[in-house]
Amino acid sequence: MLLSAFISKRFRAHSGHKDGQNGFVSFIAKASTIGILLGVAVLIVALSVINGFEQQLVHRLLSVVPQVEYVAPNKPINNWQSKVSLLNSQSGVVGAAPFISVNGMAQFKSDLKAVEVRGVASEFENQVSAINQFTQGRLVSQLQQEDILLGQQVVNKLGLKIGDPVTLLIPQINQQSNTLLAPKRVSLNLAGIINMGGPIDETAAFIRLDKAQSVLGFSEDQVTGLRLKVDDVFNAHQIAMRVGQVIPDYVYVSSWFRTQGSLYQDIQMVRTIVYIVVFLIIAVASFNIVSSLVMEVREKQANIAILKTMGAQDSTILATFVMQGFTQALIGVVLGTIIGVMVALNISELFTWLSNLLGDNPLQGVYFIEFLPSKLVWQDIVITVIVTFVLAILATLYPAWQATRVDPAKVLGN
Repeated sequence: MLLSAFISKRFRAHSGHKDGQNGFVSFIAKASTIGILLGVAVLIVALSVINGFEQQLVHRLLSVVPQVEYVAPNKPINNWQSKVSLLNSQSGVVGAAPFISVNGMAQFKSDLKAVEVRGVASEFENQVSAINQFTQGRLVSQLQQEDILLGQQVVNKLGLKIGDPVTLLIPQINQQSNTLLAPKRVSLNLAGIINMGGPIDETAAFIRLDKAQSVLGFSEDQVTGLRLKVDDVFNAHQIAMRVGQVIPDYVYVSSWFRTQGSLYQDIQMVRTIVYIVVFLIIAVASFNIVSSLVMEVREKQANIAILKTMGAQDSTILATFVMQGFTQALIGVVLGTIIGVMVALNISELFTWLSNLLGDNPLQGVYFIEFLPSKLVWQDIVITVIVTFVLAILATLYPAWQATRVDPAKVLGN
């Protein structure tokens, strides 16, 4: 093995000369190394960004949007206190909270904006939502009777600031004639602003549960839905169906897979596509090693023949050219890993700097976040390195085997 390493080193040194055939072989070898370098770096960065989006989905979006909801379609849910206690006792449930949800319009002066008004009980809402982490001003747990929290984009649309009066227009329907009545006007004060940096900010409006009950004419034990926080967000649908069977009321069962599931599926689909495309790039770069080694074997036939006449075994010749390709891959993998890790660790700052430089954020209003997240997972790096080395070694086997078939008598006799 030491002899093979020594011979491989001498071959590389000789191939580095920039004359004729040697220079072309050296160029092909360096091109394959650069291809592997770029492939490894791109894969590490791309997977880190995908992992970052998934992390933000779980810890940011799913900490605020309902993971599981039971919504009454016709009449309100009665005696919600006992049902919240019942839900809290179920396995897989971390917390349960009541809510009242109704669509309406927020008005400031002559401007209107559609909102989804949610009446929440602060002592229960804190168990199922992390909305306080993204709220400026008064928190959900601090809401007063005449307070309202609005999303940042609602505030921007209406030109509001904290302390301004806001009018909610709540639609009313005559249950007997099923006709639309004049909307009910509710005067409130803007006490806080929700800023998640995503679509939630476009419609969010939070008021106290008892305020929503009085506006809709509900009693103190009536709500329109119950919300759960579960211990495994990726098993939320199964938990929702199982736990929902204990509720005696007729309710619609909904999990985040229905409202945000397409986003999660998109993330997983992009992960798969990235794996396939970048590994194909690495495979092409790895198999460029084949062409460079085939030419090198042809160029070094005389040297191989001399080594054989001096007693070199076929295994020594095979190991020599395998090491040639392995060295090319090793340089590409090491440099690609270093570059990929450095970019992945700083890509959020690089994206912010580039967005500020260009004056445009391509993620604004598209996803649930407006920055480029990154989460470096070392298992991804290990898998990338192992697969790259496997492809590189496989690429060296055929030309190395061809080198062992060189006939010294034919080569040296010419």
